[in-house]
Amino acid sequence: MNDGRGDATGAFLMEQFARIGKALSSPQRLKLVELLAQAERTVEQLASVTGLSIANTSQHLQVLLRARLVSNRKDGLYVHYSLADAAVYALWRSMQLLGEARLAEVREFLAEEFDDGAEAEAVTPEALQERIRAGDVTLIDVRPAEEYRQAHLPGAVSMPVDEIESRLAELPNGREVVAYCRGPYCLLGPSAVRRLREGGFTASRLSLSVPEWARDGHPTETGGDYS
Repeated sequence: MNDGRGDATGAFLMEQFARIGKALSSPQRLKLVELLAQAERTVEQLASVTGLSIANTSQHLQVLLRARLVSNRKDGLYVHYSLADAAVYALWRSMQLLGEARLAEVREFLAEEFDDGAEAEAVTPEALQERIRAGDVTLIDVRPAEEYRQAHLPGAVSMPVDEIESRLAELPNGREVVAYCRGPYCLLGPSAVRRLREGGFTASRLSLSVPEWARDGHPTETGGDYS
């Protein structure tokens, strides 16, 4: 005999799970999750990158905080935010993959923006590192410098996409350049490849992101020369 407790328990759990869905139901909050997956940031930094007001950014962060998707710490006058843990990025990545699988609009957009032959041939992290050590490729991180500073792939050189044309002379001639940014849907990657090719380099794009690299147990580096 059903005493109703099962239904009540199920309803309670569904309500709690729905908190996650509600928190991620905003494009602006998804953008914040994407940015925080790359690096810890203050409210002011997030507002600057997204173009939102500081007040609006703070409101969105509070929604994510109440859903336990982000954490924060205070440092003097500033509050720094980061993803609560790797599971949050894994959920966001699953949403991306589901969207690509189920939504024709997503596939059409990706075909238009990324179907340029720029993606690097599939390669294991170990093989990529071996190619870097052998001098076969130059790996560049085209994300903003603060993201590179907090974590980047071993052996990568920081070269934000807007600096590529002015820094082409720093790249070894005759060596393939592989660029990576925030993941498979990051528009910085195709832009970087286009600029490199226009500068006379053989270039391709690595769709792997730093969080995915770390999630799979591969080491990352911090700091370094990112100027």
